[in-house]
This record gives sequence, C-alpha cells and structure tokens, in this order.
Amino acid sequence: MSPLVKEMVVGVTGSIACYKACDVVSTLRKTEGLSIHVVMTKEATRFVSPLTFQTLSGNRVYSDVFELPEEWDLLHTSLSARAELILVCPATQNLIAKLSHGICDDLLTSVLFSSKAPVLLAPAMNKAMYEHKITQENIGRLKGLGYEFIGPIHGELACRQVGMGHIAEVEEIVSAVRLRLAKISGRKQKEKAGRR
Repeated sequence: MSPLVKEMVVGVTGSIACYKACDVVSTLRKTEGLSIHVVMTKEATRFVSPLTFQTLSGNRVYSDVFELPEEWDLLHTSLSARAELILVCPATQNLIAKLSHGICDDLLTSVLFSSKAPVLLAPAMNKAMYEHKITQENIGRLKGLGYEFIGPIHGELACRQVGMGHIAEVEEIVSAVRLRLAKISGRKQKEKAGRR
C-alpha cells in the first residue's frame, strides 16, 4: 500500500456477521499498515465487544455520538475528516435503508453523511430481507450515488436458511478495500505530481 493513504474508518453494525469485521480489521492493519478507527452502532456492541476492536485496531473505538472527544472537536466531523476510506462491515438492511433515505441518528450515520471519502458496504442479512423490493431499491439508489457494494454472497444464513444475504468472505472484502486504496493512492500521486 502507498504511504499516501493512512487512515480509514470501519463501521460495524448489529449483525451476527460482526465477527467477520474482526478479521478484516486485523488483516488490513497488519498488511496495509493503516490506522483504522472503528465506529460501532449500539447494536453491534451486543455481538462483539468494543475492547476486541480496540485490541485489533490499536485505536480507541467509538460508538456514542455524545462521547467526549479526546480533543476539542466534534467527534463525527473529526473522524470523517481523517478518513480517506470508509468500510461498513457488516452493513445491515437497517443501515442501508437509513443511508438511502438520509436518516442520520447515530455516530456511524453521522460519520457517513459528513464524510467525502469513498464508502464500501459489505451487506449481511436474511435472504427475504435482502431480496425485498424496498431493499433492492435502496441498494440500487445507493449504487447510483456512488456507494460500492461487496457482496453479499449465497450461503448459510443465521436463520439456518441458505440463500443470498451471507456476508462476503474476508478475503473478498480485504481485496475490495485494497483495490479502492490503490485508486485513492493513484489519484493522490497524480495530484502531487501536478503541484510540482
């Protein structure tokens, strides 16, 4: 990875697939040398402890929009300003719906709506929820707005059914992040060369 890209935010939402985000954060930190800031929804903290992500990322984990920042700065704007890329892993049907309709009611959505960084979404949900017409319309709308989706894939779901809605494999998510990081780095190199 180019040293031009240094920081990213990983958003984690309330899904049993949260455990995949642990491997994603660990792999990206070790292989890409990124400073990763994890933002968890309140629901996500019921599946995986913030301490787990703090240990894996080496950075403080955030989940409360009213949490006092370490420095005098609004937390959601300070996080979004530093992020050069945002990955939401897993992205629940609820998060996708909120993004599609401009609903900003927690720290993660505040970061997403106040950032100009590219956003990658790795959906995870029940087959019926994923295939629902409204969910598909929301996904289509977000794609049209420039959001990128990684998966989901066909597999066994938490409800013991098999179908579309299973979160993409860790390797696929990491590869998509690396590809996006390379594009960001290439753009930055061109901008740097243009200023000479």
